[in-house]
Amino acid sequence: MAGLVTEMAAAHPGQAASAAGGEYSCARAWAALTAAHARIAGQLSAALDEACGLSINDFEILLRLEQVPAPGLRLGELSPAVRLTQPSLSRAVARLERRGWLRRAGTADDRRGVVVATTPAGRDVLRRAAGVHARTIRELVADPLTRDEQELLARTLARIAGS
Repeated sequence: MAGLVTEMAAAHPGQAASAAGGEYSCARAWAALTAAHARIAGQLSAALDEACGLSINDFEILLRLEQVPAPGLRLGELSPAVRLTQPSLSRAVARLERRGWLRRAGTADDRRGVVVATTPAGRDVLRRAAGVHARTIRELVADPLTRDEQELLARTLARIAGS
């Protein structure tokens, strides 16, 4: 590989420097994205825990279930939405159920199936958490950026996410 870079530099000096710069630029962008995510996730996690006793995953689970009509959502349909492994999701759902924020029930058509739904107490804690979430995201993401930067960030991340 080093020979190829040296060969490119000799044949096309400007292009080799540009290619290396592009690779470093890509790496720097990735490092900035992961550092920003870690900072935001850490502060959001602390704020949700302090205000509501929720983890980020708990918040995501309640948020995904909030708009689901009765009887609820199958556990297998919830898993891709919250990006947890099946065992981790099952533990989180059991924890939320113990706190009275979710209800689990079997399904009539599949004895192994589990349907989960929020309870009134779960909807209450989600309403409180949504305010904490909005304030934290606004403080860490929106406030430091101009309106144009916010729109550019939203469009860029949506394109990367494929939406």
